[in-house]
Amino acid sequence: MMFKPDSEVEVADIIRNATTNKSTVEIIGGATKRAIGKPIVASIELSSRSLSGIVAYTPSEMVITAKAGTQLDHIKAALAENNQELAFDPIDYRALLSTTNDETIGAVAAANLSGPRRFVGGAARDSLLGVKFINGKGEIIKNGGRVMKNVTGLDLVKLMAGSWGTLGFLTEVTFKVLPKSQSETTLALLGLSDAEGVTALATAMKTHCEVIGAAHIPEFVNSTLLSGQLKSEGATLLRLQGSMQSLADRLLFLQRQFPTVQQLVFGAEQSLELWQQIRDCQPFHQGKPMVWRVSMAPSKGFEMVDVLRRHTGLAAFYDWQGGLIWLQMEANAEADLLRKTISATGGGHAVLIRVDEQTRALTQVFQPQPAVISKLTAGIKAAFDPAGIFNPGRMD
Repeated sequence: MMFKPDSEVEVADIIRNATTNKSTVEIIGGATKRAIGKPIVASIELSSRSLSGIVAYTPSEMVITAKAGTQLDHIKAALAENNQELAFDPIDYRALLSTTNDETIGAVAAANLSGPRRFVGGAARDSLLGVKFINGKGEIIKNGGRVMKNVTGLDLVKLMAGSWGTLGFLTEVTFKVLPKSQSETTLALLGLSDAEGVTALATAMKTHCEVIGAAHIPEFVNSTLLSGQLKSEGATLLRLQGSMQSLADRLLFLQRQFPTVQQLVFGAEQSLELWQQIRDCQPFHQGKPMVWRVSMAPSKGFEMVDVLRRHTGLAAFYDWQGGLIWLQMEANAEADLLRKTISATGGGHAVLIRVDEQTRALTQVFQPQPAVISKLTAGIKAAFDPAGIFNPGRMD
């Protein structure tokens, strides 16, 4: 049974009734990321889509508050009219997961989404100032505020970010926003190996050039990017944003750091398209189903991939200066091998993003937690959702 409440009071009533009747609840926004996590079997579906609209937005304050079911495109359009944007540029999973519905701003917060600027500008939780949500008791709770100095309930705000709907039903979110850059450019260094590419990324980050995007796309993986303009050789990508004069000066300085490497420079339009494609994992939109999202120390990710290649077939590319590794693997039952390899090469965590339904049900999708953290997480879940009604099993 699907419920589409249009007020917080109605949501609270539905949740109290679910608790009383011992019913479980699947929380749904645009359902564009429904395939991430274990399959949910719930008594009712509770949608945020009717809770829509911008509640407050004063561009001079660079803060926006919106109901959780508001389409992300509407938020972006309102910000663009005032030359502003979300700092974390959230990933769009729709093409990767073959979904077509509209994304919602509440789901961005609940999944703690981010894009290529994550390693310099933070994830969604770092821009999230406040939330309103309904807990498992049917209580309406508000935490945080519209300014950074207001830290009341800040820990609860951060807990809701990345909880994937397991702690409560978000009804309203408040994000800080940033001015949009005047222009941008991307420098591509061609022909570098994974190790050389990640080293070049580290070199670029040590300069004064304020690199805000740093990715390495290995040979052959990049054939879909910019309709094949990067050819088939490895491409190490460095993104700059700012005023036209600043860009020209910083680009020239950056180019001089790599005098022996073949280079390409992309202007603003192509640069923006390129980083959207990287953000949304375009190289893996087609092909084998299993796609993992791995976070590690930037200096260790390519070592992990090299070890893993000795045991299984895969394709990989790197974002966040090498700290985010996208893996497309040939075999479906590789969770243990992947996580053991990550642990043996410096540690990190892996989340299974795309896989067939049968394997998803049998695989630990999210990174297993150490015993101490697992106990703490269970305590938090019990406090927020004592009857365990929200998104049962999704993060197990």
